[in-house]
Amino acid sequence: MSRAKPETPDTEPVRLDSWLWAARFFKTRSLARDAIEGGKVTVNGARSKPSKLVNVGMQIDVRRGEEQFTVIVTGLAKRRGPASVAATLFAENEASIERREAARSEARLLRLGLRVPQGRPNKRDRRALTSLKSSDYGDGDD
Repeated sequence: MSRAKPETPDTEPVRLDSWLWAARFFKTRSLARDAIEGGKVTVNGARSKPSKLVNVGMQIDVRRGEEQFTVIVTGLAKRRGPASVAATLFAENEASIERREAARSEARLLRLGLRVPQGRPNKRDRRALTSLKSSDYGDGDD
């Protein structure tokens, strides 16, 4: 009679692609593997392979589309579970959160057609602003 080995979380190292899948950064292990091989995932500042073993305390940088995460591994899991459990597997840096929020708000402004100026407006920009303001007030001088 063989007994199944009890799963011991937080002690046994897990493959990087499995951990990224279990932590819900990617929908499938193959997507996680492709991201790792494509250089979009670094472990402790260096590129790695999908078979790299992850331990608690490692820093992982994940770039997924326009989003970039910098997380510290706080837990290990071999299987994908509920999102509430996946959220306990890592802790995101404050700088990473702020960077993502800034990028999200900038993307929102760009979608609205508003761009934050880099400096003072030049003559052409001032004329465009004046034209925009006068058309908003309904002067009828178009």
